[in-house]
Amino acid sequence: MDELIYTSATSLAQAIRDKQVSSQEVVEAYIHRIEAVNPQLNAVVQLTADTALTQSRQADVALARGEIKGPLHGVPISIKDSFDTEGVISTAGTKGRASYVPQQDATAVARMRAAGAILLGKTNLPELSLAYESNNLIYGRTNNPYDLSRTSGGSSGGESAIIAAGGSPLGLGTDAGGSIRVPSHFCGITGLKPTSGSIPFTGLMPPAFGASARIRHVGPMARYVVDLALTFPILAGMDWRDPATVPMPPGEPGNVELKSLRVAFYTDNGIMSPTHETIGVVRTAVHALADVGAFVEETRPAGIEQSYEIFRDLFAADGGAGAQRLLQMVGTTEVHPFLYQLGEILRPYAMTTAEFSSFLVRWDIFRSTLLSFLEKYDVIICPVCAKPAWHHSSTITEEQFVAGSYSITYNLTGWPAVVVRGGTSPEGLPIGVQVVARPWREDVALAVAQHLETILGGWQRPNL
Repeated sequence: MDELIYTSATSLAQAIRDKQVSSQEVVEAYIHRIEAVNPQLNAVVQLTADTALTQSRQADVALARGEIKGPLHGVPISIKDSFDTEGVISTAGTKGRASYVPQQDATAVARMRAAGAILLGKTNLPELSLAYESNNLIYGRTNNPYDLSRTSGGSSGGESAIIAAGGSPLGLGTDAGGSIRVPSHFCGITGLKPTSGSIPFTGLMPPAFGASARIRHVGPMARYVVDLALTFPILAGMDWRDPATVPMPPGEPGNVELKSLRVAFYTDNGIMSPTHETIGVVRTAVHALADVGAFVEETRPAGIEQSYEIFRDLFAADGGAGAQRLLQMVGTTEVHPFLYQLGEILRPYAMTTAEFSSFLVRWDIFRSTLLSFLEKYDVIICPVCAKPAWHHSSTITEEQFVAGSYSITYNLTGWPAVVVRGGTSPEGLPIGVQVVARPWREDVALAVAQHLETILGGWQRPNL
């Protein structure tokens, strides 16, 4: 079974097409793995085993007739519980949706199914995706597979945990402030936050409307970078529903020449200094790129130290009125303490309309200043977070968001970023590296991440 559950989704898809293994065998192996590890992790909150097995048998019958649905034909996947999934409870971690069953899939889910993927189940998250720890009043908290006393991260923490533990080869997450990248870092997997506007946000809770739509991203998560490269073109493109989506064809990572790249790197963003081990991992990654002939320079964009303050002010501008409207809309009357504590952190920074207008100008100046930095560089290498996975907490603190400011920067700019495991902390926890590229150059970020995965080892099996 290990041969199936620890291989890449890309290899599984090929093996199914070549009839070396059936889709049913693959799906069964992953269901058994979820049943074995989920009691410890609490990562999968809705297991769709019966439907998945039925669909796997249908995929095998279709293949026997010579019919291949798409590049993920017969491959099982998992989906973060913020995505609508037809016929499957989709809560977004809030009690008002505890029994909500959507009548249609989110666009990204529909595209994965159209490519032949089979849904194994939904994964845990914080209420409305608003914390770095996946814990809510419906399902409770998710544990890190490398240390059950620590968080798997948030908001895509259920995804990162079950993928790292071998319970799913591939999944979908969302990222508005590091919510794909921080959990990928905490659990030692790889994840892609693509350029803002690459993948439609249709069918998600919270939805992406207004100013915050710029920072909200859908992206794939996996154990291997090759699976991100396979999945991104499936997901990208307009759906004629999300007005922020741009019809930009994805590039091919295999066409990127690493030796021609100009690489900037930094180990400290001037907001919170990372651990010594994190600094070491970033420097090791940079050496791996220099060794293949890439130009490397230690420098960081001017103004980057404003990242957390701008991000905080964006979320705080309405004094929490937007979140309250969402809660009322779905009928939630009891919220998780994290959501209440977040409101307490943000409330002092509420703005008048005039102040918010001035804030939008300040944000655009920030984006322009950082974009000018990329005129000289193709890639930025930096930490994902100041720390590895922290212990479970009953409180949400501003310090946690400050630690995540290394990821937050690239929500504010909207640029693509890939996380790949680069090393291990003294406690045995994964440490990720963040690979940031120019807008619409996911191909460059993926090519660099693929090289770092090969040189530095990438995902490592947890002792579960």
